Amino acid sequence: MRKVAAFCDYFIIASATSLRHANAVARGIEEDLAKDHIKSLSKFPVNDESGWVVLDFGSAIAHVFYKPVREFYALERLWSDAKKVALPRKPH
Repeated sequence: MRKVAAFCDYFIIASATSLRHANAVARGIEEDLAKDHIKSLSKFPVNDESGWVVLDFGSAIAHVFYKPVREFYALERLWSDAKKVALPRKPH
């Protein structure tokens, strides 16, 4: 992202199957990173119903979308000049 936006190095964009799922994914990200003493600079309501949760970690910003909201805003298209980086899947 740094080549197209000066405010971060990475966008992490994730989809969820429901509003509840989007909130759970965002909470999971916060909890996992908190174990390494990494905290989001942004906060979101406990039962956010917007369909788009943003977690700002400074150099990385995580966007967790309810799938229809992700399709509507299409951040990948908006920021299409940024280089895409695939992340390896974490084993369960």
